[in-house]
Amino acid sequence: MGGTALAVLVSGLYGGAPVAAAEWGTADGGSGVAYDSAATEVSVRGARFVDGYGREVVLRGFNVSGETKLAENGGLPFASVADARKSARALREQGGANTVRFLLSWSAAEPEPGRVDTTYLRQATAQIREFLKVGLRVFPDFHQDLFSQHLFGKGSWYQGDGAPRWVIEAGGYGKEFCGICVHWGQNITQNQAVKNAARDFWHNRLLTTENGTIGVQDAFLDTAQKTMAYLAGHLDAREFAGVAGFDPYNEPYAGQYAKGEDNKSWEQHRLWPFYERFRARMDAAGWRAKPAFVEPGMFWNSNLFFMKQPGGLQGVGGLGPRYVFNTHFYDQQTMSGFFKLDKAKDGQYNGDFNLVRDRSRSLETPAVVSEFGHPLTGTSSDKAPSVVKGEYQALDSALSGADWWRKPAGSGPVLSSTQWQWDLYNGRHREQMNGNPDKTLTEGDAWNGEDLSAVRLDGQGRTELRQDHRLIDRLYPSAVAGRTLAFVYEDRSREEGKATSWNQLPADMPHLKRLLGSSGQPYGVLVWRGGDSDGAPTELHLPRGFDPETSTVVSDLGEGAIAAEPGGTNARRLLLSAVGRDPGDVHFALVTGASSTPDERRAVLGELSRWAESVRWP
Repeated sequence: MGGTALAVLVSGLYGGAPVAAAEWGTADGGSGVAYDSAATEVSVRGARFVDGYGREVVLRGFNVSGETKLAENGGLPFASVADARKSARALREQGGANTVRFLLSWSAAEPEPGRVDTTYLRQATAQIREFLKVGLRVFPDFHQDLFSQHLFGKGSWYQGDGAPRWVIEAGGYGKEFCGICVHWGQNITQNQAVKNAARDFWHNRLLTTENGTIGVQDAFLDTAQKTMAYLAGHLDAREFAGVAGFDPYNEPYAGQYAKGEDNKSWEQHRLWPFYERFRARMDAAGWRAKPAFVEPGMFWNSNLFFMKQPGGLQGVGGLGPRYVFNTHFYDQQTMSGFFKLDKAKDGQYNGDFNLVRDRSRSLETPAVVSEFGHPLTGTSSDKAPSVVKGEYQALDSALSGADWWRKPAGSGPVLSSTQWQWDLYNGRHREQMNGNPDKTLTEGDAWNGEDLSAVRLDGQGRTELRQDHRLIDRLYPSAVAGRTLAFVYEDRSREEGKATSWNQLPADMPHLKRLLGSSGQPYGVLVWRGGDSDGAPTELHLPRGFDPETSTVVSDLGEGAIAAEPGGTNARRLLLSAVGRDPGDVHFALVTGASSTPDERRAVLGELSRWAESVRWP
């Protein structure tokens, strides 16, 4: 259907005049639509994120970035505001993101006890602002791994990040040693210095410093509060509305359990009280309306049986609107290069991600999978295309591709997520490992041999994806005027040059099967029940690969349009309005990069209508 824009497709298919994007009313100099200003800020309603119109919101994006773990840019994700600007725009236009998890460094923020480095906070705020400018939501994260880089000396095999040098010196942890460790993560459970430092943090050990005696956890909370107050005071109201919340502590682990304690009881008696203390600091810093993105003990959902521990914030009751369940997932079996050697298959991770959905329901708060991904070099890197495809499949739906059309009512909520990671400097770092000039790291992420960045700079300094754009820049429901009932996206991403397709199209829908099965183009289907959204439409992010001149939309709704995503980039979204329809009506939309004729669209519309009517939706 060359030459026919999507705005025409959506409305012209059912009669009536096409609705151009401008008819919604422009804002930001034409970079968005009129209702965007009230749609930026998100809050928690039950197990969903909602915007100012009550629309169900899905947060999707990346971590920015592992560069924060390194010394070369002073604990900042970027060397300059210009690099932050370049990265933010690329995240919108190439990564399809609407959200970033923005890493911060305690070590850089508080280099001396009790003294917060306002230069660091000013630079971090300036970089955060570049992401907010292009319409990305941001939730900062005080990041740590192995507690602190200062536990590791120039001759160490590994690196850490997190606590300042003065904490380590006051703690007197001695020389670190991991023993027989084949992966940096083993330091968490085998390196006594790391274990002791982590234990002391959760027990708020009193440290004697040049400025007096202070509990180590108290010091962290003081710095976190000052950081949040600085951000609230130096971002204007419109910018601050784009800050979605705060992640208090990355991948918490006890270090050492007390006698009779396990991860579940430690979460209840050590971790959760810390989160309550952090929540109080958020309130004092002017963040009362924003949730804390709280993580459970890091091994609660490990897929290695000997690492998995009970937990997931069980036993702390419903979290309510002031918290978000925030967890990570990595396929440690495949990453090991030993425990699982084959590639990911259809439905591989449904069980793992449905466990996250279960915890979200039990805790009565939304879930965010704030880290996932797979190494792009190394022994298991050939599995990366299938692993990341499988992880996104499980984020989108509770069902496998084999089951989705047969049992769509079980699709469940779409999970919010931020992939690890987005690092412009991948492969071109100049990091002196633990301050050792004889160990200058340049390859990959320059941190413990990792290489997971989805992006890098090419020889001309332009951003380029390191993973298939079909896999990374995805169709997803960014704002649903009502409640999502089912969603699926078949990205048809390439592996070794061949498209991989897991979604099994139904034989009793021949027109649909012909349209989607023969073209090799990606497609998605959203089903939702309408609700009261003050006229604001349902939105789906449109991947850059969807050509408006040739793509197809089939929906029960007769009005729609393409508009730019907020923020002035080339990223686009599809708007579907249910104005005039009864709240509670079930709606559906099929979006595909395949072209079609009017007759084909009418035939597919009939099949989709009959299919949607045959399902007993919740």
